[in-house]
Amino acid sequence: MPVGLRIDVDTYRGTREGVPRLLDLLAAAQVKATFFFCVGPDNMGRHLWRLVKPRFLWKMLRSKAASLYGWDILLAGTAWPGRPIGRDLGALMRRAQEAGHEVGLHAWDHHAWQAHAGDWSRARLAAEYRRGLNALSDILGRRVDCSAVAGWRADERVVEVEQDFALRYHSDCRGQSLFRPLLESGQPGTPQIPVTLPTFDEVVGPQCAAPDFNDLILSQIRPEPAPGLPSALQVYTIHAEVEGILMAPAFAELLRRAQERSITFAPLGALLPADLATLPTGRLTRGSIAGREGWLGVQA
Repeated sequence: MPVGLRIDVDTYRGTREGVPRLLDLLAAAQVKATFFFCVGPDNMGRHLWRLVKPRFLWKMLRSKAASLYGWDILLAGTAWPGRPIGRDLGALMRRAQEAGHEVGLHAWDHHAWQAHAGDWSRARLAAEYRRGLNALSDILGRRVDCSAVAGWRADERVVEVEQDFALRYHSDCRGQSLFRPLLESGQPGTPQIPVTLPTFDEVVGPQCAAPDFNDLILSQIRPEPAPGLPSALQVYTIHAEVEGILMAPAFAELLRRAQERSITFAPLGALLPADLATLPTGRLTRGSIAGREGWLGVQA
């Protein structure tokens, strides 16, 4: 099975600068991926209030966030209104689609979903989700059929809300294998494709230095299924704000080294079996992982 390559695009700058660079790098390597776009206002700077939390402050310090992301990202939507990503930069989303990449929804407002999804009512969750889907569908000129919620902030309530939109798959959690989450009715829901490999911001600092990150990722890509798992699912997430800008040369090197090792990348949708009924069922619930502050969806 190829490694699923997922690209999260969280911000205005990540869309404007990171996406074109990544499209060029992927074209040169002849790799297709899945882009998950945010389409509403860029309010990511509003996460700065979380600096009062020691774990988040430490993460910002160890990842050297100011130099990695840039102050325009870290302050977006604070001193001025968040810029509308989809309205201004929709052409880049269409460009990704026209280049043959899979395109899905990340969020309407990344900050709002990540900060409040755990407390919103189901009606509010559905309204935010619908707003993002409709906006991205209008931009692309087609119905969007896949999504990955911001910050992996998904639980049983989110799974129930998403079911009403009848998408092809979601990538809302961290886990080990493809599965269909069980609904309140006891029936299996829309397939989930969990992320299995760590992201740059989760491991740089506590586990490795930035120059050693590629070594760590390549060492974790396994050729065979782990014991007890039905498949060798491997999904790797990069961010347009990181691997598409400051760390772009390192990502280009990762693509080159992967090719030398006969590691192939593919859009997430290509990892699904032809018969979805063959997927095992499971549960998506709240949990935590090392290197990431707060709760997130995990495959139970």
